[in-house]
Amino acid sequence: MSAGVLIVGAGQAAAQLAISLRQSGHDGVIRMIGDEPYAPYQRPPLSKAYLKEKASIETLLLRRDSYWTDHKVQLELGAPVAAVDLARKQVGLRDGRSVGYGTLVFATGTRARDLPLPGIALPGVFSLRKIDDVRRLRPALDDARRIVIVGGGYIGLEVAAVMRQEGREAVVVEAEDRVMKRVAGEVVSGFFDTLHRSRGADIRLRCRLASIDGDGRATGITLASGERIAADVVLVATGARANDDLAVAAGLQCEDGVVVDDLARSAPDVYAIGDCARFFSHRYGRKIRLECVQNAIDQAKTAADAIMGQAKPYDPVPWFWSDQYEIKLQITGLLDGFDACETIGDPAGGKFSVEYRKAGKLIAVDAINDGRAHMMGRRRIAAELPEIGAA
Repeated sequence: MSAGVLIVGAGQAAAQLAISLRQSGHDGVIRMIGDEPYAPYQRPPLSKAYLKEKASIETLLLRRDSYWTDHKVQLELGAPVAAVDLARKQVGLRDGRSVGYGTLVFATGTRARDLPLPGIALPGVFSLRKIDDVRRLRPALDDARRIVIVGGGYIGLEVAAVMRQEGREAVVVEAEDRVMKRVAGEVVSGFFDTLHRSRGADIRLRCRLASIDGDGRATGITLASGERIAADVVLVATGARANDDLAVAAGLQCEDGVVVDDLARSAPDVYAIGDCARFFSHRYGRKIRLECVQNAIDQAKTAADAIMGQAKPYDPVPWFWSDQYEIKLQITGLLDGFDACETIGDPAGGKFSVEYRKAGKLIAVDAINDGRAHMMGRRRIAAELPEIGAA
């Protein structure tokens, strides 16, 4: 097999890398290897519109199949990678084949975080990261009256919203003292807590899970307090971890994600992009790993530029979003370590924003049904926080 760019993974970042390389004039071999049997697709709708509307898989695809053929991007789907040999510049597949490369790119994404609890492997217990997860979960939900959701983050609350809109009981069990604690401030957490409760969701805070119950199939959960909660379906939505096992085994530096430089490079001729990559944010002064579409797209473009010899350092102002009921939450920046915050507008009116500052500088903005506040926040954070090379 002739050397070229070999992409391990076939998600949003992988797709953007291939697209950007062709747009930049790369005329060599581009090969994309994915462990799922699907061409690159969008993941954010899995817990929102796709779960609710029961749409066809085609609605998720980032490009039609003909795009990849027309642009000579070789897709190897349903082909898990077993090992990477950096010295020989070869990737071994589980079916025994070996594929050579000139440039290797990890775009392996994330997987549901392990929850080592009794009953976690019972039928009726689900996670939600891939199309096949939805295809297994959706029929179970159709037959369910009550769903217990373990985790009050984006995915857990988005699914809870879908369940309540369908008239099903939704119980959200969260170990922290407020929902979305990892990603949002207290005002925003309080807003969404009130929203979900007003729509009939049962939110349980400061509750730790002891076990998932059932004999042959999940029938509920038991909390550390001893309380039991019955359920027809249990969804575990307790976050994700980077798929960096191949990189670790290959000897690359990893810290819950493949560590890369400002050009998305992990080693000579080796890159990592998207959810699986950890990089140093000069704006925020620490290493970060971002799970969002913006990062997948922009970091892929950075890697493509570097591969093409047109290096442009990557130092983003990250942004995220979540749709719950009729409410759109847009977050820009990272609020960790803020020492002051200000609420602008009236949360009771369903349209407001919260600005977070550290040492007088704007570091993050949460915007609820306020697209202008979100866009202006991105611009202001970019102006107030130093970029790469800035004093």
